[in-house]
Amino acid sequence: MVDVPCFVGIDVAKAQLDVAVRPAGERWAVPKDAGGVVTLVARLQALHPTLIVLEATGGLERAATAALATAGLPGVVVNPRQARDFARATGQLAKTAALDARALAHFADVIRPTPRPLPDTQTQELRAHLGRRQQLVGMRTAEQNRLAGTSGCLQTDIEAHIAWLNERLATLDNDIETLLRASPLWREHDDLLQSAPGIGPVCARTLVLELPE
Repeated sequence: MVDVPCFVGIDVAKAQLDVAVRPAGERWAVPKDAGGVVTLVARLQALHPTLIVLEATGGLERAATAALATAGLPGVVVNPRQARDFARATGQLAKTAALDARALAHFADVIRPTPRPLPDTQTQELRAHLGRRQQLVGMRTAEQNRLAGTSGCLQTDIEAHIAWLNERLATLDNDIETLLRASPLWREHDDLLQSAPGIGPVCARTLVLELPE
């Protein structure tokens, strides 16, 4: 008996994960909580999928992708625009969670993007810390720009906010350092990158996490 390749699409919403399987046509949904993710992984492991495609959803997909990575399942997180363009090109104009999951399974079957190692929980945590750091730096820059044209009590208020942001950034940098140094591989890559002229801690850690290859 010849094994038929199995392609899975997972639509990630706030409350649940909708799953579609191609070519079997099977569909189901599980809650997007710890129990639901365990059920998802168990059912997918039984299918031995060739490829699983999820859509990047601003972080909502992190729990599912971390679980898939831990289970060693072949997954790819694709750009939402790429998935929508494919759905429109294949004639799917309606948009529901079930249809989106089916379109992602179709995308997996036809496009077959190359699987890359999905980030595990620790990697996702570090990436979240780096993302938060970027947000705080953006806030501090905005406040520094406002400070130039402000005087009086508002100036004092802005300066206090900038001082608070500096404190939060220092704490966040310490947290990132602790998390990163806990991994021998990340520590080695971080040290190697920082040994290059012009590469500082923030740049090195962004490269380690976003471009592991």
